Amino acid sequence: MEKYHVLVVEDDKEIRDGIEIYLKSQGYEVFKAADGIEGLEIIYREEIHLAIVDVMMPRKDGIQMVMEMRKDYDFPVIMLSAKSEEVDKILGLNMGADDYVTKPFTTMELLARVNSHLRRYSRYLEKLKDGGSKEEEQHIYRIGGLELNEEKVELRVDGVPVKVTPMEYRILLLLMKHPGRVFSSDEIYERVWNEKAVNSDTIMVHVRNIRDKIEINPKEPKYLKVVWGVGYKIEKQP
Repeated sequence: MEKYHVLVVEDDKEIRDGIEIYLKSQGYEVFKAADGIEGLEIIYREEIHLAIVDVMMPRKDGIQMVMEMRKDYDFPVIMLSAKSEEVDKILGLNMGADDYVTKPFTTMELLARVNSHLRRYSRYLEKLKDGGSKEEEQHIYRIGGLELNEEKVELRVDGVPVKVTPMEYRILLLLMKHPGRVFSSDEIYERVWNEKAVNSDTIMVHVRNIRDKIEINPKEPKYLKVVWGVGYKIEKQP
């Protein structure tokens, strides 16, 4: 991939232009939008590899925008939110965001998140491109009605394909590779993000999203269990 395309959706022009300067200094091609409506127009028109989206915006806010784009696109989304918007941060992740950065943020923090998500998304795309090759050994993990094909980057629940985000896929892959083992939120974060845990409370939200997709009754999960005070595991099935 020659150059990553990053979309910045932020109604504050000063913040929007400031992020653009730093992203361009890292070699990224930057697209800018002032609200969710403009952001979606760019996504439908251009090839975007990552979006930085503010939560609070006029006309169409960041959460509405991400909900709409997640119907067709799975590239990483980093939400920007003010400290007072704690509920919005979690809601944003529930609606399909991969991460969030709280305002005010340092440029280095945001760039580190961008670089990290794009590295993982690039590997995800490579697996999708190469997946299903007959020459390669297919790594398939089966637990009860769950089947995860690592080469095809595909999840099936009771034989039915289920769409998951790249982040949900990586968390599920880690847990399914080690059925019965309990992972703390920090350990999941460090293994999936490949960096020291700084935002591990997002794991709880991703786990909730995964449960909604793989469990018949998410409130009484059969597969993805919480071990209170310790962490999460995929339960071994008889």
